[in-house]
Amino acid sequence: MNIYYAIMTGMAVMAVIVFIALFFLKAGYGYLSTSKWGPKINNKVAWVLMEAPAFIFMLYYTLDFAFSGVDTGNSKIVLYVMAGLFLLHYFQRSFIFPFLMRGKSTMPIAVMLMGLVFNTLNAYMIGGWLYGEAPEGMYELSWFTSPQFIIGTIVFFAGMGINLHSDHVIRSLRKPGDTKHYIPRKGLYRYVTSANYFGEFTEWIGYAILTWSPAGVLFAVWTFANLGPRAKSLTEKYEQEFGDEYKELNKKHIIPFVW
Repeated sequence: MNIYYAIMTGMAVMAVIVFIALFFLKAGYGYLSTSKWGPKINNKVAWVLMEAPAFIFMLYYTLDFAFSGVDTGNSKIVLYVMAGLFLLHYFQRSFIFPFLMRGKSTMPIAVMLMGLVFNTLNAYMIGGWLYGEAPEGMYELSWFTSPQFIIGTIVFFAGMGINLHSDHVIRSLRKPGDTKHYIPRKGLYRYVTSANYFGEFTEWIGYAILTWSPAGVLFAVWTFANLGPRAKSLTEKYEQEFGDEYKELNKKHIIPFVW
């Protein structure tokens, strides 16, 4: 087993551990903010530091491959498009989303560092697959017309749209200077507590399909392992704060009509 697949295996095992652990250890940021996770920094700064490494590393992998002259037997155009979708997501999460945030919330440094490591490893897995581990000839130009690429791309952009709209709904709940909490009710928030998480999970399901890769599947699994338990914790937090008003909405945690 080479180093790449050894890391992939380790990440798969860790995903299971993290999924179970997060039902008991609630990451203390955002609505679940707590002092138990130690020192904190500005939320906007934390998001940039946490998300930007994935963008930077994938961009580095792509440029390094472009100028290396290496021929992997796969269409460079196809590889660049798939890497570009990854970069598009992380550009938005690194350099646009944080600066749209309102308020002066903070994030524990420990949570930020864990997110940084997670995002960097995901960039390594996806970049390593596209530019090294993908079977020779798998991604020819005809991949653009394959069912996997077409369906996956549609799912990816549907998830991105849900994620962006859901983030907008959350930001619009408060007027400038307001610090109260409100129940989000628009869009997919009619059905789930964490519509933004559902959108992000849907994105990476789409990415797993359009790349048809073990790295894409593992990324989607990790996304759910991280966001699923947090969505459940958020439901519990809303029910604790709003009581029957929230419980009577009968929302699922993250996947509409399912869980």
